[in-house]
Amino acid sequence: MAINGTKMHANASQHANVDYGQLAKKTLEEAAEIDAAEDEQFGERRGDELPDELATSQGRRGWLREAKQRLEAQRAEEARPIPASRPARLKDAKRRLEEELWSEVRANKAYEAYRAQGRMKDGRRFGKPPTPFTPPQVPQGKVNLTDPDSRNVKTPRGWVQGYNAQAAANGAQIVIAAELTNTSPDFGQLGPMVAAAERELQAIGITTLPTTVLADAGYWHQVQMDQVVSRGIQLLIPPDAGKRRGTRPGWDGGLYAHMRRVLQTDHGAELYGKRQGMIEPIFGDTKFNRGYDRFQRRGRSACRSEWRLITATGNLLKLWRHHNTPALA
Repeated sequence: MAINGTKMHANASQHANVDYGQLAKKTLEEAAEIDAAEDEQFGERRGDELPDELATSQGRRGWLREAKQRLEAQRAEEARPIPASRPARLKDAKRRLEEELWSEVRANKAYEAYRAQGRMKDGRRFGKPPTPFTPPQVPQGKVNLTDPDSRNVKTPRGWVQGYNAQAAANGAQIVIAAELTNTSPDFGQLGPMVAAAERELQAIGITTLPTTVLADAGYWHQVQMDQVVSRGIQLLIPPDAGKRRGTRPGWDGGLYAHMRRVLQTDHGAELYGKRQGMIEPIFGDTKFNRGYDRFQRRGRSACRSEWRLITATGNLLKLWRHHNTPALA
C-alpha cells in the first residue's frame, strides 16, 4: 500500500484571508449597513419586540502546538457546516480566531503549572526557568472568510488556498482510503491514513492487514512509525527527501541508519521503487484527465465527502475500463 497527499484548491480565494483587525473592521462595516437598512425599514422598532398578537514533556512551543492540533481535531470531529451568509461567516471567522487565542492561553497556563512542579514527567529536575511569555491581547493569524476551514497550503508551484487531500492505494492503483486535512505538510498523517485504510478494508470484510506501507520522506514520524510496525506492518519511508544532498543534521544512527540500509538492499529498493507508480498516477488522472483540482463545496467535512466521492468514482472508472478494454490479439 502506498500513501501520499496532493494539494487541492478550496472553493475560496487567498484574497479572502483576513486578520483579526480586518475582521473587526469588516464586521463593524457590515453591522452599520444592516443597521441602516433596518432603520429605514422598521424605524424605531428594535426588532426584538413581541408580536402584536402577543403584545486546549516538552517546551512551551510544543504545548502550544499540541493545543492547536487538539483544537483542529475537535473542529474536524464537530464538522460544522460553513454558514451560507457573509455576516454569519464573519461571526464564525471571529469566533475561530478567538478560540485559537483562548486555546493558546490555556495551554500556556498548563505549561507554566507543569514547570512550577519542578520536575519532568520522568522525575528529572528542570534546568533554568522558562522564558517569560505573555499571550497576545488579540488573536493572531488569519482566517479565510469564504471557507474558514481551508488554509494557505504549499505546493511545488507556490501557495494555494486549499486542503491536503490524502490517499492510500494498492498495487492496482485502487484507492483504499481517502481523507482530508488542512495542514500543509504530510507529517503526522502516516498513522491516521494506515488506520483509515484498516477501517475501510474491515468494512468490506477484508481482515488481512497490508504487509508493507510505502511513503515518501514527508511522512517520517517516528512515534507513528513505531505504532504501525508494532501491528505487524512493515514500513519503507526514506528519512531523507529526494532533493536533499546528504542526511538531515542529527538524523543519523538508530532507525535512520537502519531504514537507509533497508532501502539500499535489492529487495527494499525494488519494493520502494513501486511507490510512485502506485499513487502518483491517481493524482495525475484526477487533476489533469478528470479535471478535479478544486473543490466545489466549502468546509472540511463537505470537502472530505467530495474527495471521497472523487476517489470512489475514480475506482469505478478503473474497474469499468478493466472490464471493457478489448483484449490484445
